[in-house]
Amino acid sequence: MKIALIQTSLAWENPIENRSHLGQKINGFMEDVDLIVLPEMLSSGFTMNPKTVAETMAGETVLWLQHLAKAKNAAITGSLVIEENGNYYNRLIFVFPDGEMKTYDKRHLFSLAGEHQCYTAGKDKLIVEYKGFKICPLVCYDLRFPVFSRNTEDYDVLVYLANWPKIRTNAWDILLKARAVENMCYTIGVNRIGTDANNHEYIGHSQAVDFLGDYIMEPKETDGVFL
Repeated sequence: MKIALIQTSLAWENPIENRSHLGQKINGFMEDVDLIVLPEMLSSGFTMNPKTVAETMAGETVLWLQHLAKAKNAAITGSLVIEENGNYYNRLIFVFPDGEMKTYDKRHLFSLAGEHQCYTAGKDKLIVEYKGFKICPLVCYDLRFPVFSRNTEDYDVLVYLANWPKIRTNAWDILLKARAVENMCYTIGVNRIGTDANNHEYIGHSQAVDFLGDYIMEPKETDGVFL
């Protein structure tokens, strides 16, 4: 499976600008890929103001993801703020090339930022079957909870989408390798770069690790699309 990791900055609470910027990145590479992975809260950055940016499952960003998946003939995944039944979710959306979708609501909310006060936690783990692979997609702080990611489903690939700050980069690198080794699976982490409105700095370190903990793709700190 060929995977594209999109590592870039995100405009604060600006879905229109983020869709435009990410769209340029995705449409800018010509290689055929099977899966495109975007960061956490791709349309807004890691905001605790869900009312400002929340969309529905019939909103612009979801429709945009479906359009991109069809246009690139590739699956695409990222998370965004979704409002549903009066609750706000940090929801990962996995879109297949035909536009079909599966979703996962972030289970472990980052209490140090007050995420648990703004968003409703998910309950169920998602396993996606795609092109002969079983993929387990998770979001950021989930990385610190090994029991939840335990490979009881015999999945092949773990994928983490994140807004993981620079100050904890060492933990990001270590934990991605740990999850790969303990679950005997390929593990991918996609993080953003830049500085957000809360002055949190991000240096990416998007990467891919094999089941022995060796790098398939070493951590990157620059803006780009990594294949």
